[in-house]
Amino acid sequence: QVQLVESGGGLVQAGGSLRLSCAASGRTFGSLHMGWFRQAPGKEREFVGTISPGGTTYAADSVKGRFTISRDNAKNTVYLQMNSLKPEDTAVYYCAAARYSYTTSNRYDYWGQGTQVTVSS
Repeated sequence: QVQLVESGGGLVQAGGSLRLSCAASGRTFGSLHMGWFRQAPGKEREFVGTISPGGTTYAADSVKGRFTISRDNAKNTVYLQMNSLKPEDTAVYYCAAARYSYTTSNRYDYWGQGTQVTVSS
């Protein structure tokens, strides 16, 4: 079992930055692919990006160049650095874990509870 806990959400003005963290329990973190997703009210959960155990990242076009995913396997933590935030980035952000790299949410085995990010215009 893997438990995931996100933190770092909040309210920020457009153009600002936030860094989300996702702390994982369990000794298998270093072998897991980690994904970030987001869900805005009334919308489906959207893929944001993923990072492999070795640090290879892949980001959705909507956030490419603005968001960066990283991980610290020694701390069992994955990060989502969000820069140049826009009002349309407002959503609940979730981290998730899987054995392989996926862009679809239903392929992930473990999920955090989510953290709210609100970007004001």
